[in-house]
Amino acid sequence: MGVFAQQQRKWWALFGVSIASFLGCVDFTIVNTALPALQADLGTSVESLQWVINGFILALSSFMVLVGRLADLYGRKRVLFIGLTVFGLASLAAGLAKGIDLLIAARVAQGLACAVLYTASGAIVANAFAADEQGKAFGVLFSVNGVGLAIGPVLGGVITSAFGWQWIFLINVPFVLLSIAITAWAADESRGEQQGLDGWGALLLLIGLPSLVLLIVQGGAWGWTSVSSLGVLALAVVTLAAFIQVERRVKAPIVDLALFANRRFVAAVVASFSLAVFYCLAFFVMPLYLALIRGESVQASGLLLLPTTLGVALLSPVVGRLVDRKGPGLLIQAGLALFVLSAVLQAGFDTHTSLAYLLTAFVLMGLGWACILGPSTVLGMTSVPAQISSVAMGSLMTLHNIGGGLGLAIGVGIYRSFATRDLASTSGAGTADWLDAAVAQPEQGVAVLSQHLGQTPDVLSAWVQQAFLHGYQAVMVFLAVVLLAALAGVLWLLRRQPQVAEAGEHAHG
Repeated sequence: MGVFAQQQRKWWALFGVSIASFLGCVDFTIVNTALPALQADLGTSVESLQWVINGFILALSSFMVLVGRLADLYGRKRVLFIGLTVFGLASLAAGLAKGIDLLIAARVAQGLACAVLYTASGAIVANAFAADEQGKAFGVLFSVNGVGLAIGPVLGGVITSAFGWQWIFLINVPFVLLSIAITAWAADESRGEQQGLDGWGALLLLIGLPSLVLLIVQGGAWGWTSVSSLGVLALAVVTLAAFIQVERRVKAPIVDLALFANRRFVAAVVASFSLAVFYCLAFFVMPLYLALIRGESVQASGLLLLPTTLGVALLSPVVGRLVDRKGPGLLIQAGLALFVLSAVLQAGFDTHTSLAYLLTAFVLMGLGWACILGPSTVLGMTSVPAQISSVAMGSLMTLHNIGGGLGLAIGVGIYRSFATRDLASTSGAGTADWLDAAVAQPEQGVAVLSQHLGQTPDVLSAWVQQAFLHGYQAVMVFLAVVLLAALAGVLWLLRRQPQVAEAGEHAHG
């Protein structure tokens, strides 16, 4: 095969796995806007409905490391095809589901399959491209992922209103077949070192990780100090501690703990983890601010958030080319600094914030996101041997997801604490359950308060807005502090690498 044909094939391989990765990202966010239609059609409770999202997140986060290891052992291409097949069948089952239980089961299967789509796709790209082209290749992959995450909610709304919610799942099937066809021709099979799978480690991981993710997802609803939360926490801590002990002793560990002795890999983890903390929490409160304080419609809110989401999609290829020229470290540091700046600006949001100020804060967030997303993966992938790239990708993405869940859980707690305290002092109502309800669902805040307080709707609306803003500002200060700590951590972890690299070159010279 000629050099030109070989060049063409690797770009086709990137196209094939990008379709797979895109489907995984779209399905992460596409369901949110279809939830009201789902609830009306299936006649189900809000709690059951939450599991359509939570079941997916639980499976996705719990299996990433394990499927990464399986891909290294049995072949990234083969495992990707199995993942795509399961994803296609699960999408078909979800689209044809007549009851909530089957839909939740199908979403869990989709989450499990997406764990493969995220990890094996990255490892196939890392194998197809030389180190000096990986920035550009990952830039393309992550701009596709960025588009998927960004248009998921919009697509969900459009498809649901035009064809019915079933089609947000059924539309995946032809794209799955297309991805399999392209990747079968264009991608080469690649494996890691041939050693067996650690059975005890796998078992402990499959108890410990789901327990941890379940606690993050459900802790708020159960109460963080409830018997359920503490029991699940104890189970997670014991099994994950046992898992670490097992991994240190076996010859072929699922997670190579030596990864975490690698400063560059740890820097990639810190950047990726803090990125997820930021966008998961910011995207929870930003639409609420636009609706509650600015009175924007769902469509207008979507347009105002585009500078952030499209920023990621459009800038990722540019950032990718910069990574190939300058290396990922500088871009990651710039991205973290941009996030800090965006959080500081958003901490200044109030009822009279100008559109220019608001859009500046949102654009900075999009810029920061693009500077961290691809480069942190390139840093993680290029800092480890190629034979463990799937495990490295799985570890990186798992910690990314845990960062998102943990950030959201802590951030929502901070928001509720500050907003409730403000509303309690303004209304003079002390500590009442209905105050918590007004803060937890600020859109219904005025209706909740009017049942208990004899004030005019205008006064109550001003109180709810003021309480929300206090909570919002506290969340942004929290994010600024977290991202500043992450920036300091990354600077420290990467600071002495050039001397180490030079020493290594002299030793080999």
